[in-house]
Amino acid sequence: MASLDDAAELCRELPGVTEGEHYGYRAWSVAGKAFAWERPFSNADLRRFGDVAPPDGPILAVRTADLNEKEAALAEHPHACFTIPHFDGYPAVLVQLSAATRDGLRDLVLDGWLASAPSTLARAYLDQG
Repeated sequence: MASLDDAAELCRELPGVTEGEHYGYRAWSVAGKAFAWERPFSNADLRRFGDVAPPDGPILAVRTADLNEKEAALAEHPHACFTIPHFDGYPAVLVQLSAATRDGLRDLVLDGWLASAPSTLARAYLDQG
C-alpha cells in the first residue's frame, strides 16, 4: 500500500523535479511539465460512477508517454491503475494509492517523469543507473 507521501518522496528522488500545486492540489513537474499530481474526483466524475463506488483514498494522476503506454500501464497494474471518461484520449493513468505497491508506484512515477523530462536529462539519469 502506497501513500501520497510515498508518491512525493519518489517524485523528489528524480532529478530536476519541483513540487507545486495543480488546481490547489500537490503536483510534481520536471522542466515545467507536470508528470504526477493529486487528482481527487470532481462532482461530475462521481456522477459518472453512478451506482458503482469510486476507488477510495487518495488518487494520483501520472502522465504516460502516449496512449499505448497508458494501455500498458493499465494492463501491468490492474489493481491500482484505472482511468475515467475525463481522461479518455489523454496520456495519463489514475492510481488508487491504497491499492498500489511502493515498487509499482515507483515504476509509474519514473515512467511519467521519463515521458516529461527533457531527453538530455532523461538520458543522463538512465545512463547513471
